[in-house]
Amino acid sequence: RLAQVVLNLLNNAAKYSEPNGQIWLTVEHRENEVRLSIRDTGIGIAADQLPRLFEMFSQVDRSLEKSQGGLGIGLSLVKRLVEMHGGSVTANSRGAGMGSEFVVHLPSVSESLRSEPDSSDPQQLARNKSLRILVVDDNRDSAVTLAMLLKFLGNEIRTAYDGEEAVAVADAFRPDVILLDIGLPKLNGYEACRRIRELVDGDKIVIIAQTGWGQDEDRQRTRDAGFNHHFVKPVDAERLQKLLADIQPTQ
Repeated sequence: RLAQVVLNLLNNAAKYSEPNGQIWLTVEHRENEVRLSIRDTGIGIAADQLPRLFEMFSQVDRSLEKSQGGLGIGLSLVKRLVEMHGGSVTANSRGAGMGSEFVVHLPSVSESLRSEPDSSDPQQLARNKSLRILVVDDNRDSAVTLAMLLKFLGNEIRTAYDGEEAVAVADAFRPDVILLDIGLPKLNGYEACRRIRELVDGDKIVIIAQTGWGQDEDRQRTRDAGFNHHFVKPVDAERLQKLLADIQPTQ
């Protein structure tokens, strides 16, 4: 997983650097931590974008992109994987066109000091069992990134990108859990949820709404449509893990 972190950051550095640009990968051991830096001479990051760069599914200004796909794809995953190892990651840039630096800090702990996993930790509880989870979002970057996080926790994952596909995949896959976006093409999340409930054993599925709206009336509307839970985007990964830890596989 740490290799995945480094590869993701190196790929972004290469992707957003001009031909003949430079990339520096530096690793240092400092007392009780390892500091890993990936610095480039690429397109840089505007100051107002730095604070939200690691938020789930955030992207840099598309006018700065050198190819398809946003810089944000995978950065939230990088942050989550580093945090799962007890570390942190930061981004620095002097501005557009001035290059970027991503710095990963990881604890360096001797084997004798390692503790056994906490059996009450939601991450550990989530890894102790495998759930069948369907992730539905018309933003493919969002769906893929969330699917990767859930797969890392040991779950079996499928994805769908519109409401009609969600109903079809749910019928064939028979998931334990569905993370269902509301603003979907072809069939919105409310109607997709209603149709899924009509499937064989559809009443046994835990369906979680993913939406940008979180007012009381929004939550009431998802309850009326048949959702079990209501999550406001960006999805809180820790809250989601705690919820999944309480769900038992149906198969």
